[in-house]
Amino acid sequence: MTADPGLYSYIPYKDRPKIVWPGGKKLALWVAPNIEFYELSPPQNPQRKSWPRPEPDVVNYAYRDFGNRVGHWRLMEAMDEFGVRGSVSLSVAMCQHHPEIIAACQERNWEFFSHGIYNTRYTYGMDEAQERAVVEDSIRTVKTATGQDIKGYLAPALTHTMSTMDIIADCGLSYTCDLFHDDQPLPVKVKNGRLISMPYSLEVNDHYAYNVFGFSPEQYTDLLKRHFDTLLEEGADSGTVMCVPLHAYLVGRAHRIDPFRKALEYFASHSDDVWLTTAAEISDFYLANYYDEFDAHIRAHGKGGTA
Repeated sequence: MTADPGLYSYIPYKDRPKIVWPGGKKLALWVAPNIEFYELSPPQNPQRKSWPRPEPDVVNYAYRDFGNRVGHWRLMEAMDEFGVRGSVSLSVAMCQHHPEIIAACQERNWEFFSHGIYNTRYTYGMDEAQERAVVEDSIRTVKTATGQDIKGYLAPALTHTMSTMDIIADCGLSYTCDLFHDDQPLPVKVKNGRLISMPYSLEVNDHYAYNVFGFSPEQYTDLLKRHFDTLLEEGADSGTVMCVPLHAYLVGRAHRIDPFRKALEYFASHSDDVWLTTAAEISDFYLANYYDEFDAHIRAHGKGGTA
């Protein structure tokens, strides 16, 4: 039995090379709206059911469909208000199902990265060729619809395999959101190319706040602020990253959007110290300025390097 996924090396949080974000900023903050499509009757994966109730599960389908009908539009307006761009975690089939939403994101100069084809088609059980086909389809679909070359990947419904990192690096992507192990980007061990782990916190994900922890909208805003304050303080020693993963069918509800606006307002009020950016921009900056230094530090002080 494998005791460790072997995807990254261990180095303590303290005494790493110092990261300074553009403009001398201490914290890089990115917001990740998950723009997803859930199929009413998807092909069955033998390892995981798509819906908790017998199909067709109209209740859960319609509950999530709210995000595409109402929530995304409400969330986009709130983010516009505070000059926050999105890095879209995209079910790429949305390019065909709801191109209006994709166009609205493009108008705002938002980034797209792949979250698989549908959030009801899981990677569990796929062989390498099948998973590679999903990644290649994502690259083609987003390029055709938006002109963008995707740089990142979050496996559909977080169902990555032991081959996922090698496949996405070999396909030319530069970051993965499927590792939740750190508050700074770090090199990931892959067979070909260079890949970094982009901090994507499940702890401040609105899905966990509302559906798992049972938070009120005000408690969620307080959680975001406290998470932000700590990372900003620690970023004075070495730059940190905060991601705010969102689902418009949750945070975009009428009674939740105003408390979330207060969190956005709080983030924007610290613009002297905070880089409000996208995951692709963080990845580009880290690869150009810190990847090699961190790799050398890991080889000297950690357990293994990226080779």
